[in-house]
Amino acid sequence: MSTPSKTKTPMPFARFEWMIAWRYLRAKRAEGGVSVMTWISLIGITLAVFALIATLSVRSGFRTDFVQTILGTNAHVTVYKSAEVDEFGRLDRKIYDYDAMAERLRGVDGVTRAAPLVRGQVMGNKGGRNAGVEIYGITAANLKTIPNVANPEEAFGDINRFAEGIAIGSGVARELGVSSGDRIKLISPNGVKTAFGTSPRIKAFEVMYIFKAGRADIDRTRVYMPLAQAQSFFNREGAADEIEVMVEQPEAIDDLQLAILRAGGDRTQLWTWTDASGGFLRALEIEDNVMFIILSILVLVAAMNIVSGLIMLVKNKGRDIGILRTMGLSEGSILRIFFICGAFTGLIGTALGVILGCLFALYIDPIFSFVNAIAGGGVWDPEIRGLYRLPAELRFEDVMTAVMLSLGLSFIVTIFPARRAARMNPVEALRYE
Repeated sequence: MSTPSKTKTPMPFARFEWMIAWRYLRAKRAEGGVSVMTWISLIGITLAVFALIATLSVRSGFRTDFVQTILGTNAHVTVYKSAEVDEFGRLDRKIYDYDAMAERLRGVDGVTRAAPLVRGQVMGNKGGRNAGVEIYGITAANLKTIPNVANPEEAFGDINRFAEGIAIGSGVARELGVSSGDRIKLISPNGVKTAFGTSPRIKAFEVMYIFKAGRADIDRTRVYMPLAQAQSFFNREGAADEIEVMVEQPEAIDDLQLAILRAGGDRTQLWTWTDASGGFLRALEIEDNVMFIILSILVLVAAMNIVSGLIMLVKNKGRDIGILRTMGLSEGSILRIFFICGAFTGLIGTALGVILGCLFALYIDPIFSFVNAIAGGGVWDPEIRGLYRLPAELRFEDVMTAVMLSLGLSFIVTIFPARRAARMNPVEALRYE
């Protein structure tokens, strides 16, 4: 007696399921509404993923550019002394043993540079033009170790002649209308003390070097002066105001603070780059999170168009579903067929959005230049935004975040109309056919 043969259950996502789903996606002319909804869903997903990748890349670019310009021009840690009362009853913060203190700081593991500084705010003058500037008194050797000054985006003059004059930012040069080789006057209100009070100190310096550090707020205020001349100009003979310290890993500066404090000695106090810029970085992080949530909602709205298209497709294919069920297709096969229809739309839209988003991030400069030319210029004002261009940094993790979010939402929302199609009663579907 022969045993009855068992019906072989087809594997999930079999070839015939893909074939049926592909036929449904190619809607006939009479079913044009389904085709239109499919295109709307595709375009919506594409634009949403493009916007998400473009925003994430610009966000990453802003943070990287901001941190690099801060760390490439300013101290990672500023070391100074707490105030003490001198013999005349005045508060004194000056560092008199600055060379020895700088040498101790250089000996700390992780510290790459320690440079004594004299700082002061003065008025720069050339002809009838004035500009408020901040003087950094520094030795020529230490000036060459500042990354964004020694190797700036643009430079004019010779940094090797710094000891003969001063170095100024490109914004200062523009405001005063000077170029390399010109002389400018620096006016300090704290000058020579006389019997009639303190008279302003005015001295002319030749501009030996002009640099463009990458941030407009630095370039329009920063002036470097040889340390010995700065000590004389600001009445700091034999002393420094602070010591500028740079480290190998600025992001881990908190781990080095105790060692730096010990190397500095008594009355040492620190001011790190995160203390100076932490508020901005925190605000930037909050803004990033809010923008990500908003754009995630945009992706969700675009994915919901897939639901509308699938509901219309299920309604139009009710007779086909009934016939397929009576031919022996299981609920799982029907569910997978309509799931493929929706998921395929999300997959293609995501792929197109990734391509557009990556191209935007890679070619943002020519794109922005084109937009600026169409708008007649003035779209990006570096004096307001602090940066000379719109930065963008394409990161693999940002692209994968956009891909996973888009595909995840597309697959999830597709399940519900596909499940409705799978549970359709074949008798009811064929009753009026």
